Order: sequence, then structure tokens, then C-alpha cells
Amino acid sequence: MKKMFQITSDGKKELEKELVELKSRRGAIADKIADARGYGDLSENAEYDSAREEQGLVESRIAEIEDILLNATIISATKSTKVKLGSEVELKTGKKTVVYHVVGPVEADPMAGKISDQSPIGSALMGKKVGDTAEITTPKGKIKYEIVRVG
Repeated sequence: MKKMFQITSDGKKELEKELVELKSRRGAIADKIADARGYGDLSENAEYDSAREEQGLVESRIAEIEDILLNATIISATKSTKVKLGSEVELKTGKKTVVYHVVGPVEADPMAGKISDQSPIGSALMGKKVGDTAEITTPKGKIKYEIVRVG
């Protein structure tokens, strides 16, 4: 059974852009490998090993992105009063206010404000509405967030 991935249309565009960039690096990596072969014995050739490792990482990521795009379901950003995939949520804890965009695990990037629906914060928010409180257990203890806005 194939794994299905839920991504936003913006996430799909970002993956497609990354895929084009990675594919464009193939020629340069092949050149590095060819140059490194010219240095002699491959068993003790650090440049060759490095170029082959880079090639493996790039090809692995290309395969991963192609699989995600092939098996992706696009999350529609429909208006809702409850938190769901694709929602933008404004939370308040004490005097601090944060805004998160709830996305699937493939797109999650907490530093950019994108949290997975499967993360502790994301799963605690799912199904909540404005005025509700979500309690999240963190290594520093429990934190209560009040949901201020769902968009």
C-alpha cells in the first residue's frame, strides 16, 4: 500500500522548485566524479568519495520528492471555525502570541511557523476552535495556549 502525503499547494510548489534545483546539480556532480577519477587510485581518493556521497544524497532526495509528489493529496485552505490541516492558528500564552500554519509532516518547519498535525502542538490543536484552550506537554512542563484566531 502506497503512503499518501498531505501537502498544501504552496508546499507542492516548494517541492517542485527543490526538485528542479536538485536535478540541475546532477551535471556538476558528474563532473566532480569524472575529475576525481583522474586523481588516481579510487580506494584512497577523498574527492571521489565525497563526490559519490554527494551524488547519493542528491539522488536519494530526488527520489523522495518524486515519491511525495506522485502520492500527494493537496490540502485545500478552506475557511473553518475549527483547526484542521491547512489552518493558520493564532495562539496566546500569557503575553506571548504566536501564529502557526498546520501542515502535514512533509512540510513541517517549526522555525518557519509550519507545524505538523502529528506534532505535540499540532495534535493538541486539531479540532479546537476560537476560545478553546490547548494544553501541550513540553520538556519544560505543561503550556496552555488559548486559540485567538483560526484562519
